[in-house]
Amino acid sequence: MFNTSNESSDSSDSGSPHALTAYGWDGGWADAFAPYAAQGLVPGRVVRVDRGLCDVVTPSGTVRADTELVTPRDPMRIVCTGDWAAVDAEGDPAYVRTLLPRRTALVRSTSSKRSDGQVLAANADHAVIAVSLAAELDLGRVERFTALAWESGAQPLLVLTKADLVSDPAALAHLVSDTGTAAPGVRVLPVSSATGEGLDELRALLASGTSVLLGQSGAGKSTLTNALVGWAVQDVHAIRDSDGKGRHTTTTRDLLPLPTGGVLIDTPGLRGVGLWDAEGGVAQAFAEIEELAERCRFLDCAHRAEPGCAVLAAIDDGSLPERRLESYRKLLRENERLAARTDARLRAEMRRDWKQRQALGRHMMERKRGPMRKP
Repeated sequence: MFNTSNESSDSSDSGSPHALTAYGWDGGWADAFAPYAAQGLVPGRVVRVDRGLCDVVTPSGTVRADTELVTPRDPMRIVCTGDWAAVDAEGDPAYVRTLLPRRTALVRSTSSKRSDGQVLAANADHAVIAVSLAAELDLGRVERFTALAWESGAQPLLVLTKADLVSDPAALAHLVSDTGTAAPGVRVLPVSSATGEGLDELRALLASGTSVLLGQSGAGKSTLTNALVGWAVQDVHAIRDSDGKGRHTTTTRDLLPLPTGGVLIDTPGLRGVGLWDAEGGVAQAFAEIEELAERCRFLDCAHRAEPGCAVLAAIDDGSLPERRLESYRKLLRENERLAARTDARLRAEMRRDWKQRQALGRHMMERKRGPMRKP
């Protein structure tokens, strides 16, 4: 039986959950797992998922586990890299029996017409957004990724990769400033995996907790991952000269221990980043607009032509870029459309379930009555 108390123990004991400390195990997870210890299950963290199986690191080592027993109808509850789980490790393969409640979840909308959410990573403390300086800076995409990160519950961090390609210090400072304007309250750090610029600072920021690395293909995520981990864990391919975009060199989401502490979840490049139920994340990503809106004359001000609009006044005096307001409106509209589709889907599912229950009720009533006699 595993000791799940908060009391410290020898972390070198491979049979103790404290062997999972390097992967983020703490007293909170011990408390969440306690009910499953009595069932003979062991705690573990999912470090990779593929084809209905997952790799789970447990106190006794990494096991290959089947996820069939916890495959739900709700795609938001599918086993994901970063999840903590209660595992039946006795069989071959082992089985994930249940997932512990997630503290955070990075979710985007799928491209399906069902308007489902897709969990990219679970239980992350930091969301590291990689933005390549090898291509023109897309502030709208920065805002989108930042909203996604805020909504997850993780702390966003913007990393401007390939900083060695910007030789002029003044130009680099300008890019950092522009990025910071598009992400109020988020730290912006220029780094170069080629020269090592900014890597020590980044390692220090990620030395505790779980970090998830996000960004487009070609943003330098795989190269950055290799630099942080200290060896080539991911393949690296050259980007296209025509548009600065790259191919998917990372095809799975892997959780990797960092030599300086903490763990990193590397993710495949995201070509599309749709928001999913991210109203709170949009509000945080555009915190200055939300703050201005509180000073508008009307509570339901749409910030278009209303008198006494503090947001429009800020645009007029130059303190708020008009581009920011347009981006804010765009993301809110997108989120509202998705919410409407989701509500419609839920209503349709409820109607379908109701019809199925109604049909079942009629069937059972007919069985109870027996076959009708012919006159």
